[in-house]
Amino acid sequence: MAVKFKTRKRVEEIAPYVLGKSIAEIKIELGLSEIRKLSENENIYGCSPSVKAYLSTGGSDIYLYPDGMAQELTEKTSEFLNVAPEQLVFGNGSDEVIRLLTRAYISEGDEAVMADVTFPRYQTNVFLEGGTPVIVPLVDGVHDLKGMLEKITERTRMVFVCNPNNPTGTINGKLELLKFLEEVPQDVLVIVDEAYVEYVTTEDYLHCIPLLGQFENLIVLRTFSKIYGLAGLRVGFGVMNEEIATQLRKVKDVFNVSRLAQGAAIAAIGDQEFIEECARMNEKGRNYLQAEFSKMGLTCFPSQSNFIMVDCGMRGDIAAAGLLKHGIIVRAGTLLGYPTTVRVTIGTETDNQTFIQGLKQVIAEEKEESHGN
Repeated sequence: MAVKFKTRKRVEEIAPYVLGKSIAEIKIELGLSEIRKLSENENIYGCSPSVKAYLSTGGSDIYLYPDGMAQELTEKTSEFLNVAPEQLVFGNGSDEVIRLLTRAYISEGDEAVMADVTFPRYQTNVFLEGGTPVIVPLVDGVHDLKGMLEKITERTRMVFVCNPNNPTGTINGKLELLKFLEEVPQDVLVIVDEAYVEYVTTEDYLHCIPLLGQFENLIVLRTFSKIYGLAGLRVGFGVMNEEIATQLRKVKDVFNVSRLAQGAAIAAIGDQEFIEECARMNEKGRNYLQAEFSKMGLTCFPSQSNFIMVDCGMRGDIAAAGLLKHGIIVRAGTLLGYPTTVRVTIGTETDNQTFIQGLKQVIAEEKEESHGN
């Protein structure tokens, strides 16, 4: 009989993060030669040629520990964003910065306010630290900032706003978010997650980094995993006032970002021409998909990101399973709070066209089956 080790009660109460099958597994299982992975919001165009050049020659010193303070990366990023180096804290993806925030500022019985359908790691990390996630439903796929304000109490330590929101791709407008920042009590941290900011094209978007001097409780999260194409290397960071940054450095692992990851991020941030081209192509693909959905009579959330959540008019898990048979991997909304939707990463022109054709076939097959029954 296996020994049952005593796990922390809160660990027992959470479910593991759901990961899909690998591309290799799917190819074998379904007998497919080609798979289009449009499920994880990765940059379909990869990373900058500068990053590839660095990675081809940058591994000779991996026997050395990385720079625990990421000094060169900090310097390059502070110059690019026009912030003080002391305001930056780097992590193994922005996921780790979220974990550092909850580790430093959430105690047993504390509360954190967040949306019901948003990046799930906010809720998990708050819960693991003994805090209570206070959940506020989205309104038409958008954060209900007024409702979130109403949930702030004397026990509230932080509020999370994912802007653009994952998985809906929606944003809160400039004036609305600014008013929210002004009304949140100054002793409550406001964490604005801008993981997808580089894909935003609307003028009605509030870039929060320039507001850090105005709001000492504001923290902005950014990542190299999305448009910079470094998801496999895990580099993210937070920008905040120096006092908060000092507290986070106390609780972070010393060597949390590898040497290769730091070097790749330095190369990536130096090639903004590549980033601008990726954003341009993403906007073109986004416009195409939204127009095709409209032609098909389908509705979708107005995305400002590199993914779109579309209502298929059928169960999202069934739609995703049908698309998989066509070699297209998407994320079913069944797991994301919108059961009749799928979330699709915006791909290349060929990816997008293949997805639309596959979706048309899956919907047609579902209608035929429904009529047959």
